[in-house]
Formats: sequence, C-alpha cells, structure tokens
Amino acid sequence: MRNSILASISQIFAVPGKDPDLLKEQFEVFSSQVPLMYAIVLINAWGLALNFMTAAPAWLTIYSPAALTVVCCIRLVGWWRVRHTVPTPEAARKALTNTNKMGFLLTVGLSCWSLSLFQYGNAYMQGNVAFFMAITGVGVIICLQQLPSAALIVAIVINFAFVMYFSLANIATFGGMAINLLLVSIALLLVVSVQFRYFKGAVNARKQLEAIGKTNFRLANLDSLTGLPNRRQFFSHLEDAISDADGRRHAVGIIDLDGFKPVNDLYGHKIGDTLLVEVGRRLTELADDSTHIARLGGDEFALTVADCPDDSALLALGERICQALRDPFVLSEATVQISGSIGFAVYPELADSSHELYERADYALYQGKRGNRGHAVLFSSGDVADIEQGKRIEQALSHADIEQEMTVFFQPIVNIQTGETAAFEALARWTSPTLGSVPPDQFIPVAERIGLVSQLTRILFRKALATASGWPEEIGLSFNLSTYDICSSDGVVAVVGIIMANGIDPKRLDFEITETAMMYDFTQARASIEMLKALGCGIALDDFGTGFSSLSQLHALPLTKIKIDRSFVTDLDRKPASFKIVKSLLALSSDMGLHCVIEGVETAEELTALKSLGGHLVQGYFFSRPVSEIEATNFISRSSPAQATG
Repeated sequence: MRNSILASISQIFAVPGKDPDLLKEQFEVFSSQVPLMYAIVLINAWGLALNFMTAAPAWLTIYSPAALTVVCCIRLVGWWRVRHTVPTPEAARKALTNTNKMGFLLTVGLSCWSLSLFQYGNAYMQGNVAFFMAITGVGVIICLQQLPSAALIVAIVINFAFVMYFSLANIATFGGMAINLLLVSIALLLVVSVQFRYFKGAVNARKQLEAIGKTNFRLANLDSLTGLPNRRQFFSHLEDAISDADGRRHAVGIIDLDGFKPVNDLYGHKIGDTLLVEVGRRLTELADDSTHIARLGGDEFALTVADCPDDSALLALGERICQALRDPFVLSEATVQISGSIGFAVYPELADSSHELYERADYALYQGKRGNRGHAVLFSSGDVADIEQGKRIEQALSHADIEQEMTVFFQPIVNIQTGETAAFEALARWTSPTLGSVPPDQFIPVAERIGLVSQLTRILFRKALATASGWPEEIGLSFNLSTYDICSSDGVVAVVGIIMANGIDPKRLDFEITETAMMYDFTQARASIEMLKALGCGIALDDFGTGFSSLSQLHALPLTKIKIDRSFVTDLDRKPASFKIVKSLLALSSDMGLHCVIEGVETAEELTALKSLGGHLVQGYFFSRPVSEIEATNFISRSSPAQATG
C-alpha cells in the first residue's frame, strides 16, 4: 500500500511519456515561454535585492542574485539553442523532466534567499519580500501552463515556505497574505489543469486531423485496387523528377495490356481486378530504386526511370517487363495469359517537358501496338517527323471534301484451285489537294483520333457498293470496319442502313474486323457481328495469328472466315516454321468450318507452297496490286482458270 501511494505521488510530479506527440508539443510551447519565465524571476530578484542593498549583507544582495542570474542565463541559452529543434519524444521528455528538477531547486533556492532577507528589513521591506514571493510564484506558474507537474512543484514549494514562515512570524497581515497566496495558487493550478486538458485535446485533435490528412493523401495518390501510385501521383512525381533532373536522362514508359479486356469480358470483373493486382505485383518486383511504377487507370500502367541507362539497356528493361507479362497468371479461379506493350520516351533528348515526355511515350506505345505489339518501343527522332506529318494530315483531313477526295481501290481475292476471282477487298485511297497521295496507314489512324472514321466508313462503303453492284453476282466484296463501327450500335446500324438502301445481296458481303476492335468492347463487338451475320453477311477476322487472343476468341465470335497475315506467308517456301504455321492455321480453319484467305502472296514459289497445303483463297501482289474501279472490272474479265498456274 505504501509503495502504491508513493508511486501515485511520484506519477503526479513526473512528466507523462505515453504520448510522443504531446511531449513534443509541450517542449515546443514551453521553449517559447522560457525567456519570459526567467525574465520574471531575474527582474523580481534584482528588484528585491536592490531594495535590501543597504540593509542586508553583500552575499545576499549581490552574490546570491548574481549566482541566480548565471544559472538562469545558462538555462536560457540552452533552451534558446533548441528553440527551433524538433526533438525526439525521449529527448523532449528528458528536457521537461530536467525542468521539473530545476524548477524544484530554483524555487527552493529563491524561497530560502528571499526569506533570508526578511530579518534585515523594516515592515515595508518585509512586505516586499512577501510580494516578491507571491508575484514571482504566480508568474512562474502561469509560464508553466503546458507543464502541470512543474507548476505543481513550484506552487507547493512556494506556498509551503510562505505559509509556514509567515504563520510562525505571528504577524496577522502576513498570515492573511499566506492564506491568500495559497488560495490563488490553488485557483491557478485548477486553471493550469483545465488549460492543459484543452491543450492536450488540441494536440490529439491535430494528430487526428493529420492522420485523416495522410489517409486522404494516400487515397488521393494511391490506386485503391493495386496499391500502386495512381495517375495523379505519377504526374506529380514526373513533374518533380524533370524539375530536379538538371540535364540527367529520365525516361517514361507507358504500358498497355494486350488481351485484358477479353479476360474481363469472359471471366468477369472480379478476375479482371485480381489480374490487375498481379500485374502490379510483377511490375513492382522488376522495379529498382530508380524506377517508379504507377497505374494510370484501366489496364494502363506507367513507369519513370531516373538516371536511365542508354537506349539499349532501357529497351532491355522493357523487354523483361513484356516477358514477365507474357508468363501465364495462375489465379484462383482461372489461369489466364495476356501480354503487354511498352512505349518509351527519354528526356532531354527528345522531350523538353514532363508533358511532352509523356505524350511521346504514349505515341511510341501507339506505334508499338500497331506494328510491334507485345514488345518495347522507343520514341525516336523519326517519330518527331511522323508527328509533324500527322498534324499536317489532321489539318488537311479536317478540312477535306471527303466525298470528292476519297476513292476506293480494289484488290482481288483469287481462288487458286479454279483461277477465278472470288471477291475484291475494298481499300481506301486519299488524294489531298495540299498533301498529295496519303497512304491509308497514315490517314486512317488520324481519322480515328479526330472522330472522322465513321464518316469515312459510310462514304467509302457507299462507293464500294456502287462499284460491286456492277460485278457478276458470284463475286463478293470484302470491306474493313473500324473499331468505332464495330463497337458502336450507331456505327453498325448505319452500315446496315447503307446495305438495305443499296439493295445488294448481303451474302456477297464480307466485313473484315481486327482483333483490336474486338478487344475494345467485346460485348458490343459480338452484338454488332451477330447483327451483320443475321443479315446474311460474312465476318472475317483480319491479320489472324498476329494478335494475342485470336484462338481464345474464335469460339466466342460468329465468324465465317479468317485471313492469315502476310507475315506468315513471306518466303513460305524457304521457312519451315512459317510453312508449319500456315499448315496448322489452314487445318484449324477447316476443322472449325471457316473459310481462309491467305494474304500477302507475292511470288510463284509462295503460291506453289500454298497449293500444296490445300489453300484456296489467296490475295497479294502476285495477282494484282489494289486497282481502280475500271481496272477491277477489267481484271474480272481477264480471270480464267489459267491464272491459277501463275
């Protein structure tokens, strides 16, 4: 019991150490009060000493106040040095505990010194002693509001000395003053207690606000799904990195997942979200201290590389990332496989700002997805010229008379077993008054970007149908539909309307779609394809074998035909691997009941190899380049079985 009581009393006079933030706030506020507190003590002490200068000995009136001044100045200098320092909680508690000890010693010393002067003065001078003790004690207690334990120590020591000494002096006036000081001290201690409670509450409230602020900052700057930095944080980091680059190389890479949307459509958003989390984990594992990974949104990620290496090392990093994304993702519900394309741009060689750096990395990604999907592509000086050309094309296309400037050329699709022309593929051609002849692989992407592709489709499709209407009934027309045409209900309805208005037999029509269009919005793409097929049209999957998910989508789409990409056909007769791939694709199409068109045939040797594999429908420069309407009609008239021999 005794030990418990002593422990409780000791705790009252101790500095609590459970709240680190409170300790640091006490230290900060008290350090600003120290000069005032010591000023009160020294001014009052020297005032009392001067009052007794002629009556009391020098050791009391000169040497004692001088010693007190030295001690106070030493303490004041010590606090002054750390006034702007943010201490650790341990250091703050130690400093405040020392203040408790020093407060006790100084208060005892001041009380003993002032009471020692009492006997040397007259009644007026003795009253000054009482006033000194009272006013100094009150002033010090007020300065110690944020340190209640020290305020309590000062109050107890002064009141004990004051009450005991003046009560024994048998002077009623001083006894009354002692009782009055005691009551005032009690009231002050209550005020100190209340103020400290408010102070503690304010510290806790600020701590809670800071915690909420940190949480809000985290939510505002982190992707809630993957835990990676989000788009906002990425651009903030990029801006800071470029501002501090000081001429050093920095790179931005933008990663777009190939095949994510079909996974999301087939397996659901839960699997899609899990896949994104795993993608984020793999990217994080490949990152080092100089690499910053972020998720920009959807299936798009980004990275910055500080002090990036040379171009070859940067591309090697990109290829490692692409390889990691190609490895199967074994999820709890399914095992899925995707890939990723990366576009890189480097500062300061080919970009002057963070915005331009990002835009050029995005351009490199776009170019990579068009021609080198699943790999890393670096923005080059040649791309700068392409961007400028793209701007000129965009300007010219925006003001073009599309009806007059756009024409349709036709490339024959030949049945090599009979030598007869089976169909023509319609291909857009643009002759600009300002730019001259512009290749379709340049102006069609621009048309898609500025929202003109739907208008192009309608105009070119009407022209193609007008030409095809004059061909023999057995010759078909193959027409390419853009992503917008397939993934928009308005787009496909417009196509159907044009067919109905022309009156052509829908069975003569094949619509070619790309894998990119399917992946953009698989559900809408499938609905559009089913609508066209219900009308009687055929559906061909273009560039088959070059994309990621062709095989996985074949069973899910109502296709009637596939077109084998020319990359498998080039030098087919000299490349055993290509020969085997084409053979497998022909067998696959046969097993699934699909017709197969083989693109890009340019030599007699390639044609002979395709014949040996049992191919039927072939398209390529060996037979004809894309030709005008008149030349297409002439080609039909020249078609004969003899052409099958080349």
